[in-house]
Amino acid sequence: MNKPHVFGLARSMAHHFSKLPCDSLCLIEGLGVEGDAHAGVTVQHLSRIKQDPDQPNLRQVHLIHAELLDDLVEHGYVLAPGALGENVTTRGIDLLALHEGTRLHIGEAVIRVTGLRNPCRQIDDFMPGLLKHMIEKPADGSLNRKCGVMAVVEHGGEIAVGAPIRIEEPAGPRRRLEPV
Repeated sequence: MNKPHVFGLARSMAHHFSKLPCDSLCLIEGLGVEGDAHAGVTVQHLSRIKQDPDQPNLRQVHLIHAELLDDLVEHGYVLAPGALGENVTTRGIDLLALHEGTRLHIGEAVIRVTGLRNPCRQIDDFMPGLLKHMIEKPADGSLNRKCGVMAVVEHGGEIAVGAPIRIEEPAGPRRRLEPV
């Protein structure tokens, strides 16, 4: 297995579904990705603003594992990093198996995982039929959301494509990730 590292980076100053690839990002403590429409202390996702514009922004940084993009090729979808709206595309980490509160040390920055991205209909608007590959429905009736995780910036700094990622599990009881 590859050592955990940054496979791709992306940002968008406007609220577009996909983000533009870049070689590096500056993460700002308590805000998110510099120059990204989703940066802020309070929620910046348009659908969440409608619900409660004062709720804390637990979705400052969106991460997706490159292995998901690899799997999607088998279904006829070729996606570059940033295509699904993620800021950081990782390789060598099972993001979906992380626990709430896990810290990822990337370059100079530290981000804390807050929960799962909840795949929505915008994925099918982007590419028809893609949403069904973002959610698995096991026989027990549960849902496995595969569209990455969300995080907040605890310590700002520069991150670059190729940077190693160090995983720091949270102390105390471990909680499975839930959608945020």
